[in-house]
Amino acid sequence: MTDNNELVVVTGGSRGIGRAIMDRVQAGGRGVVNLDIRPPEAAAASNDERFLETDLSDPAAIGDAFRAIDGFGAVVGLVNNAGAVISHSLEETTEADFGRLVPVNMVGAALAAKAAAERMKAAGWGRIVNISSRTMVGKTDRTAYAATKGAIASMTKVWALELAPHGITVNAIAPGPIATELYKEGNPPGSPKSEALIASIPVGRIGEPDDIGRAVSFFLEKDNSFVTGQVLFVCGGLTVGNAGA
Repeated sequence: MTDNNELVVVTGGSRGIGRAIMDRVQAGGRGVVNLDIRPPEAAAASNDERFLETDLSDPAAIGDAFRAIDGFGAVVGLVNNAGAVISHSLEETTEADFGRLVPVNMVGAALAAKAAAERMKAAGWGRIVNISSRTMVGKTDRTAYAATKGAIASMTKVWALELAPHGITVNAIAPGPIATELYKEGNPPGSPKSEALIASIPVGRIGEPDDIGRAVSFFLEKDNSFVTGQVLFVCGGLTVGNAGA
């Protein structure tokens, strides 16, 4: 059973993986709040969701957003999905790359988790799901990005230990290649690059956003209270078969 007053906050929920997560949460019967710097497309937005324009790299904006959410209902779920990516080799990586990625991918996620956990403690339970990345186990041209996604996986384990006494679980999903709009722009379907990647994936296909949405839904369920501190790779077996692809 779900409670219409129970809310799940999704950062970066306007498109791609975030959009799929939003749809899954709503299908499960809970209210959902999207914190994103860009609004969802009109065709994607539902009457049952709320959107708060939020710059996840701005600590003040995160605080304002959660105070606004207090008027909507009880926060029992958070999905830290918002993130930025830069594809640079080590030789190309600059201090500015870290300056762009760390505030969103690491600090913003931590501050959102801090705000959500405070509210989950009041509710008596909660579920936090962080979106990491398969790149944390190794991928070329991802120095700054892999560093931040590895950090979110590490913080997941710390938060799991700290929040367990309050009935709050914390887990992470590490997606492999997922066919979002951004991915398709860089990897056109049918291109030699795309076909080579597909050939390297044991299940023989690129992931879809809803593959991540389904995995997130599992971790968000109230009954799944004995799983915490885990990082689940949703990658079609790519992490096992070819970590460097």
